[in-house]
Amino acid sequence: MTVSAVFWMVDRPPSEAEVLVSKFVDALDNRDVAAAAALTTYPNAATAALNQMFDGLSAGGTSTGDFDLTQYMDLSDESGFFTLASAWNFGEGKDWKYSAQGATKKLSVGWRIAWDPATLVPDLTSGGSVRYTRTDAAPPLIFDAANNVLMSERTINAISLDPAQMSDPAASTAQLADVIDVVAPLITSESMLAELNSAGGAPITAVTLRDDDFAVLEDDLRAVPGVVVSPQPKLIVDDRRITSPVLDSLRSAWQAGRDATAGWAVDTYTVDGTGERRVGFQGPGGPDLHATLDPRVQLAAENAVVMAGSSASIVALSTSTGAILAAAQNSYANEQGNVVFGGSYPAGTASELVKAVQSDRGDDSAEDAAAGLGLGISYSMPGLDAYTGTPADSRSAIDGIRSVSTTSGNEATVTPFGLAQMAAAISRGSAPNPAIVAGQTAVANRESVPIGSDAANRLRGILADSSNRSGLDTFDGVQGFAGESGDDRFVLATSGDVAFAVYIEDADGGDQAVRMTSRLLQEMANPVE
Repeated sequence: MTVSAVFWMVDRPPSEAEVLVSKFVDALDNRDVAAAAALTTYPNAATAALNQMFDGLSAGGTSTGDFDLTQYMDLSDESGFFTLASAWNFGEGKDWKYSAQGATKKLSVGWRIAWDPATLVPDLTSGGSVRYTRTDAAPPLIFDAANNVLMSERTINAISLDPAQMSDPAASTAQLADVIDVVAPLITSESMLAELNSAGGAPITAVTLRDDDFAVLEDDLRAVPGVVVSPQPKLIVDDRRITSPVLDSLRSAWQAGRDATAGWAVDTYTVDGTGERRVGFQGPGGPDLHATLDPRVQLAAENAVVMAGSSASIVALSTSTGAILAAAQNSYANEQGNVVFGGSYPAGTASELVKAVQSDRGDDSAEDAAAGLGLGISYSMPGLDAYTGTPADSRSAIDGIRSVSTTSGNEATVTPFGLAQMAAAISRGSAPNPAIVAGQTAVANRESVPIGSDAANRLRGILADSSNRSGLDTFDGVQGFAGESGDDRFVLATSGDVAFAVYIEDADGGDQAVRMTSRLLQEMANPVE
């Protein structure tokens, strides 16, 4: 006789406590902090912890977090145990997966999740926090053309004034101005008071100091009521003498490299600030950058450009490679923005050079002839968009938003950089492709075709005649064109492998640009100290 047994597997309906946990998980997935916290034994503490977790792991709003109930067990009629699986994504290849445990309790008001921050993140403690952070490898350096360190990341001390911490703003600003006068004489009590008044009660940054300056002034600074010191890393120029509109572009190129090699991490912190890394990855840092800036030419340009009592700028580049060797502006030009690469001025007598190309080539339009000299071409480099100007009747909408525009109608325009490109094109027969970082040449919005040997020879003759009339030929090997546009004066010239342009607005005297050029050439002949 055979006896057989039949077993039926019946799905057990979820318990009341398990349903509660499922609702908690749904609230987490929906980022409904209030609903999730209300299901716990300590809603206020849960609300604070949940808000901190979602804020701390938001990664600037780009993260996603999914929660799943993977296990629930009833331990008794009044308690239970569960496991949550969490999966966070902070971008491609940035994933954090973990499991956390929690408990349920039956209270007089019904089932609740026994509040514990570790239910959200393992080992998270009361009052603690969890944060996603960006990480970076050791910062690369920026070298100049002479292979000296041009820029490096250092600690900068931001000296702020907090109105909430000073009873007498006038006294505090006067005391601070006196302390920093040795390093920042242009920052006065009056200027700081004006900034405080416009800040509407918010703190202001009065000055930033390098570590060596801060070390000397620290005691006096901290004695000023309302002063707050905030150390922060910043990419700065090692040689304080060097100031150039190219520096901001180099910072952008450097930062792009930092962003491309950035890592990530998730850290948890106890209430006393002790941190522990939970997950993350940091690869190798980016390579050092080699800027094309030549300190000898740059310092020469800076020393020459201050001669003018109106807006003036100088730009120099390598004729053979297009490497930008120097870009300098005086304080009047700095007030207008990046004049060297974006200042749009009437071309004036520079149009004669374009017409010379056009007449020699016969059927060329003004636009094609100008392009042979590099005009009408925009160059995109890391951190820098450089404009050269526009030939007559071809101004585009972009001209209206350049940093400087003194033109009207459809007249031809030039930028100081465009004039330097013209000088290089005349010397070599075609406009070079510029660069501010070695190995990262510019992308041009149109091709520059060679101007042809006949046109090049004719232009060189024009420059030789102008050099003779202006006296620039007293400098060995210099070929230049001294031009004008209304009251503005300019020179475009070459000296050896260096092509450069000098531009002065509202020049005081017809030969002021020539005199500034002479000063530039004299300074270039001096060794760098």
